[in-house]
Order: sequence, then C-alpha cells, then structure tokens
Amino acid sequence: MSIAAATLSTTSRTPFAQSTEPQASTPRLRITRRGRAVLASLVALPVVAVLGVMAMVGGGGSAVATGATSGVDFSYLTVQAGQSLWSIAESIDPDGDPRDVIAEIRTLNQLENSSVQPGQRIAIPADLAN
Repeated sequence: MSIAAATLSTTSRTPFAQSTEPQASTPRLRITRRGRAVLASLVALPVVAVLGVMAMVGGGGSAVATGATSGVDFSYLTVQAGQSLWSIAESIDPDGDPRDVIAEIRTLNQLENSSVQPGQRIAIPADLAN
C-alpha cells in the first residue's frame, strides 16, 4: 500500500470528521406508572400541607373567642382557690350530671383539660348560672 492510500484511509476513519448526514433525534422521555405516582405525590404534598395549616389556623372558634352571636348566652365566673370544674358544676347545677356541665364549660371556654387556676375567668352557660 502506498503512503497516499494510507493517508486517505486514515482521514476517512477519524472520529472527528464532520458528517453531512442528518443526526437521529434523541428518544423522548417516557414516564412509567410509578414515575407518574411519584410526580403526583410530589405535587400534592405541598397542597395538602397548605390545606392542613389553613385548617389549623383558620379553623372553628367559639362565641367567646370570636364574639359571634350564636344564640348561646353566658355569664362569667371567677375560679376561687380550691375550686375545680367538678365543684363548680355541682354548685351551678345541683340536679344535673356534673360531667355534662363540665363538658359544656370546656366547650364554651375551649379548655383542653379539666384543670382551672384560681383567678381564672370562665364562661358559664346562662341557663345554668344562678
């Protein structure tokens, strides 16, 4: 083989030679069923989080907290030293079940538990107040 033939054959095989042929298009991205589920979860997660925060912050209130007139009349009572919700319930409704009265007082005042402190003002339903 001659030197000219060797030079021609090496130049046509170089990987850096530009081709005039059109390049094949890259394959499209395909999302599987699992991929769609993951993508939907990632999109839904912030939406659920925002709705949860809105429900906690803007959620229901009571007549005491919002000042809305819901048809419930009440009066206030100041807790004295040694008093509990049980003793208050027995004193304002001696014939009724103290558990029902305590439940009404807790709901009206949005109390998390049944403990009260001396000097604390609590709302009492007007139909039970003396």
